[in-house]
Amino acid sequence: MARVTDQDIDPAMMRKQYRSEIVHQETLAGSPMDQFALWFQQAADSHLFEPNAMIVSTATADGRPSSRTVLMKQFDGRGFVFFTNYASRKGREIAENPYVSLLFPWHPISRQVVVTGTATRIGRDETAAYFRSRPHGSQLGAWASEQSSVIGSRAELDRRYAEFAARYPEGEQVPVPPEWGGLRVVPDAVEFWQGHENRLHDRLRYVLDADEWRVERLCP
Repeated sequence: MARVTDQDIDPAMMRKQYRSEIVHQETLAGSPMDQFALWFQQAADSHLFEPNAMIVSTATADGRPSSRTVLMKQFDGRGFVFFTNYASRKGREIAENPYVSLLFPWHPISRQVVVTGTATRIGRDETAAYFRSRPHGSQLGAWASEQSSVIGSRAELDRRYAEFAARYPEGEQVPVPPEWGGLRVVPDAVEFWQGHENRLHDRLRYVLDADEWRVERLCP
């Protein structure tokens, strides 16, 4: 293990002052998904790298958490959709415990969106429609990778991919893998975080209360 020296960077000394406009509660949209649509467009207009990247946190039935970054591929009034192998670690954990958290970390514009909710599988027709929109190589990759399972080597993964590439050459329709599909996270709370000077950040959270959304301001 490398020895820490005086010349190493000290994370305790790393600071940044955020300078942004105050977010006033009365300016927010009536629903969190409408507010998300506005912020997501602004993130995209700011040319952030993959603004649809989000950290998905899941937990086992006994509460052991895990996190990973995935790409959100759809969102509307029903929630946020991403795609995965249902036999992956996150897929298995969601099958045991459907409560999840999403985090959109838009650091360059000093914003975050934090979602808590429940994940459910989307319909196979929806999954098939998205799968057919993927590049051919990504479709083959979904077959080649038994996501989250142990594999002996990179060469074995490449061999699997080559086998499926030979079976389904470019231009031929690739079927949707049976264990691959979409998950929709239906939110029950969505927090919009805007960074400000002196760590006096804006934190405005939509909470679902008897089928109605109410907004509350949190201390930073």
